[in-house]
Amino acid sequence: MIDLYTAATPNGHKVSIALEELGLPYEVHALRFDQQEQKTADYLKINPNGRIPAIVDRDMDNFAVFESGAILLYLAEKTGQLIPSDVKGRSQVVQWLMFQMGGVGPMQGQANVFFRYYPEKLQGPIERYQHETRRLYEVLDRRLAEVEYLAGDYSIADIATYPWVRVHDWAGVAVDGLTHLQRWMAALAERPAVQRGLLVPQSDADAAAVVKAAQSIVTR
Repeated sequence: MIDLYTAATPNGHKVSIALEELGLPYEVHALRFDQQEQKTADYLKINPNGRIPAIVDRDMDNFAVFESGAILLYLAEKTGQLIPSDVKGRSQVVQWLMFQMGGVGPMQGQANVFFRYYPEKLQGPIERYQHETRRLYEVLDRRLAEVEYLAGDYSIADIATYPWVRVHDWAGVAVDGLTHLQRWMAALAERPAVQRGLLVPQSDADAAAVVKAAQSIVTR
């Protein structure tokens, strides 16, 4: 059994989608950002960075894993699914996973902040992060012109990237003209496990808390 500590964010949805795809049993612990539940002493023992998501694998002597990319790798390697076993195939998955972790997530996250939440409309930062996010989308589009999924076969690289790209509007970034990226987005949106994973956590109050907390962070 996996304990999943999460909230309704792209990084949280990565892990819930992976758990659904892998068919692993898990228990959801939805953390309220507006109540700073991710900063409690007990949670910091699981994730010293005080962020979501994190997991605790009860079947592995309550082994804790934090950072969404590390969690995806752990789950894939634990089950032998969603990542190839050969060196080159595994490397392809890890490369595109790192592309999301080091590029798409941070750049689009900053676009979200300055476009949606920051109290002043600072056009320079808004355009800088929106343009960089769009550039990264174009990299994805060129890749997806050559392959069906980012690493060839469906993998944790796709699971890591989709929850961010699907909310491109929230950052004010368009996917117009990126036909291969749009094809890939539509394919992932149709997967039942993806659909289920995006409902975790289920409460609308959790999503509202994420927005409220983000707004408070940039105004203090």
